[in-house]
Amino acid sequence: MGIKGLSQLIADIAPFAVKEGEIKQFFGKFHPVVTAKHHLSSIRLLVVLAGRKVAIDASMCLYQFLIAVRAEGAQLTSVDGETTSHLMGTFYRTIRLLENGIKPVYVFDGKPPDLKSGELNKRAERREEAQKALDKATEAGAVEDIEKFNRRLVKVTKQHANEAKELLRLMGVPYVEAPCEAEAQCAALVRAGKVYATATEDMDALTFGSSILLRHLTFSEARKMPVQEFNYEKVLKGFELTQDEFIDLCILLGCDYCDTIRGIGPKKAIELINKHRTIETILEHLDKTKYIVPEDWNYQQARKLFKEPEVQDADAVELKWSEPDEEGLVKYMCGDRQFNEDRVRAGAKKIMKTKNTATQGRLDSFFKVLPSTGGTPKRKVDEKKPLTGSSAKKAKTSGGAGRGRKPK
Repeated sequence: MGIKGLSQLIADIAPFAVKEGEIKQFFGKFHPVVTAKHHLSSIRLLVVLAGRKVAIDASMCLYQFLIAVRAEGAQLTSVDGETTSHLMGTFYRTIRLLENGIKPVYVFDGKPPDLKSGELNKRAERREEAQKALDKATEAGAVEDIEKFNRRLVKVTKQHANEAKELLRLMGVPYVEAPCEAEAQCAALVRAGKVYATATEDMDALTFGSSILLRHLTFSEARKMPVQEFNYEKVLKGFELTQDEFIDLCILLGCDYCDTIRGIGPKKAIELINKHRTIETILEHLDKTKYIVPEDWNYQQARKLFKEPEVQDADAVELKWSEPDEEGLVKYMCGDRQFNEDRVRAGAKKIMKTKNTATQGRLDSFFKVLPSTGGTPKRKVDEKKPLTGSSAKKAKTSGGAGRGRKPK
């Protein structure tokens, strides 16, 4: 669920904290300005920044892929009937991200926190209700209802996750196993500077402190939806809240870890936080005949979970993107899993191409070479055309921008 109503509240109060666009607008138009005095180490740093690293909530991704294929009316399976839709989605979407200059790292959920047991029980009850509704729809032959309730029964299993991990390993794409919540681990990686952003649909990535949250990244083109980028600092500025006050607001709105006060919606929640600043003070002044506070409300434990989540030490996490194992991919994806060998090999070659051309392509496409202060003016390079001939030679000798060396 994430945080109920938070995205709309941000749109209403702090719209400047959100920007939208296609993937290329976020990751394909990095234009650093390089003067003739920039040395090679500076240029290497700028190239690294051009290839943005993003931590992706893996379970959310797998769920999207399973749902998307079901919605199209056919579930992809192996020869023994095992679902392979999650592998197809992971394979092709990861390639698409790489082609757009994004270096994905997938983060998988660990054990859920004890506080989440109530939410998990509710989900289990909803699935049970959906199964009963599906049985009735099947008996009545109601095709649309069958599809609807089938989607509600989709669940990402441990087997789905393990198969996706093996696929990513063969593709040369790193993944991280979180000890607990994936969103919390993603946020920790962002805060440590290991990645640029967290990509998930759950808004609680902001509550965990991710400075940048990307929504719709893994299915934006398939569903014709723009990528949304939420800036955490701008959200706090727009709401005029501290980090602690923002966490309390999110608990009031509704999170996965505790119940909410009945009768308090988004508008009332932000009003109360702006006036009283903490949940404790709100409870002191709240009309409890009008607003029903849950019995033994464990908001303090939820607050602690957001502030001190169980995560791997992000500084100790090593992220490495390596060359794909083409033969390994063919062996894993084809045969019993019934993927087309030619397409799998083509995909592996696309991954190799992104590794071999990313640095040179970005140098040619994204750098503006401008004269240093006080120096002899030089002709500004056309960003859309690679340097050739004498122009390329001059750029190489003056700023190093034409060397095409890979960053270390």
